[in-house]
Amino acid sequence: MSSCLTLKKSNCKNCYKCIRSCPVKSIRFSANQAHIIDNECILCGTCFVVCPQNAKRIVDDTEKVQTLIRGGERVIASVAPSFIANYPGCGIASLRKALMKLGFADASETSVGATVVKKEYDRILVEEDRDIVISSCCHSVNLLIQKYYPDCLPYLADVLSPMQAHSMLIKKEDPSVKTVFIGPCVSKKDEAASYGGYVDVVLTFEELTGWLKAEGIELEPEMDSEKESRARLFPTSGGILNTMEKTAPDYTYLAIDGVENCIAALKDIQEGKVHKCFIEMSSCAGSCINGPVMEKNRRNPISDYRAVTMYAGRDDFDVPHTAISEVRKEMLPIRQTAEMPNDFEIADILKKMGKNKPSDELNCGSCGYNTCREKAIAIYQGKADISMCLPFLKDKAESFSDTIVKNTPNGLIVLNDTLEVQQINQSACKILNIPYASDIIGEPIVRVLDPTPFFKVQTDDKIHFSERTYLAEYGKYVEETIVQDQDSKMLICIITDVTKEEKEHLRKEEISRETVEVADKVVDKQMRIVQEIAYLLGETAAETKIALSKLKESISDE
Repeated sequence: MSSCLTLKKSNCKNCYKCIRSCPVKSIRFSANQAHIIDNECILCGTCFVVCPQNAKRIVDDTEKVQTLIRGGERVIASVAPSFIANYPGCGIASLRKALMKLGFADASETSVGATVVKKEYDRILVEEDRDIVISSCCHSVNLLIQKYYPDCLPYLADVLSPMQAHSMLIKKEDPSVKTVFIGPCVSKKDEAASYGGYVDVVLTFEELTGWLKAEGIELEPEMDSEKESRARLFPTSGGILNTMEKTAPDYTYLAIDGVENCIAALKDIQEGKVHKCFIEMSSCAGSCINGPVMEKNRRNPISDYRAVTMYAGRDDFDVPHTAISEVRKEMLPIRQTAEMPNDFEIADILKKMGKNKPSDELNCGSCGYNTCREKAIAIYQGKADISMCLPFLKDKAESFSDTIVKNTPNGLIVLNDTLEVQQINQSACKILNIPYASDIIGEPIVRVLDPTPFFKVQTDDKIHFSERTYLAEYGKYVEETIVQDQDSKMLICIITDVTKEEKEHLRKEEISRETVEVADKVVDKQMRIVQEIAYLLGETAAETKIALSKLKESISDE
């Protein structure tokens, strides 16, 4: 299978919208990025359409066609009948002129090939003894059956698609011609790559529009029509049935569109509930005129349907006779390789998701899977992660938050905008001597704390940081931090009991004061002693001076 649908990793925002919309859940998530699983994808293009960040990208093959043209190849375009809805007011003559300006040798309608296909459907119903026949025009439906409902393969019409049939007719006239299909479908790129020899390149309407714009070519508003163009109805819901003769006896003819509806019908067929029926199946709701590459942001189902039906004629295109062998197409089952877990392994994964009993399985679909069990299987297969479960994340976050609130030594009080207590933890109850939290829930904060700082935070719209205060009623010192949530206008008060710290601080201050006093007393005493010693020394010195003077005089007299 060709990888024609890829991912722009930088754009993927882990929103899970693609997996919620994917009908076959062929998307794997790793490293917070979505990855398309090629072997499981049916290329319906839903993920491309719904992605809000344009993270899904269809491979652009414009350069391939330009290379063919520049290389001198004769290139003919096969234009899907839904073009009249994508380019309103422009018939095939107008489109042919524009395409030839781009370098195409010619362009014609895929509806010619559709005429061959519908004739073969009528022949099968009349000449072959088949119980159920499912149309094989839609490659996404074919992939759905090949990959997920292989038991229904015998009922899938082994007939070329209109795209392939038209290219076959073109190449029968000139085998050297290169054909390019232009349409609204992603899966046609894969069909062309998977069944060689028919279509050389596939372009989407978006690619064609981009190319025309780059070359400065504008489509001329020119309508044309033919009475022999009934097959132009093919891209509408029930369009195949509206072109068929339906002459086979005892057959019921049904048109089913949308992958979910197709899946429901295939399940009924598997269970043996459907018989003697021709079923037109299209993966797109509304059929091809609602294809994923009917250029984005311009989908108008009613006006598009009217454009197609008004452009279509009443009779069939004149097509050459084709042998049965020329329109046969073999479609084989495409086996899935993902391993399935057993019941024990599924139960183990469910427990890790917090689903311990059936009543815990909400099946809310927020992860993108229809049931918790499907999600568990995807986790086992490596396509999903437990963290994709929103209820699981919510419960985990709440449990984590509750653990913090219950076990923090800080008191936490939550107030509403009228300063009524909405929540209080055990630490706050202990600090404020409240026996039970229920005693204060719903009561005004003034019952337990001074409301002044709360009013201040409300009016000034500021955070009231760590104001230390003494709660005389409780005999405690606390630090209060008050924060206001701007969205909810709720106030959160964080109370830290600093009584022990404050008392220790006061004790140290008392010790310091006493130490200073003792030091002052010692200094005073020492000063007195010094003064007394100085006084005594002074007296002794005077007496010594007098004695020495007298001794000196006595010696002098002698």
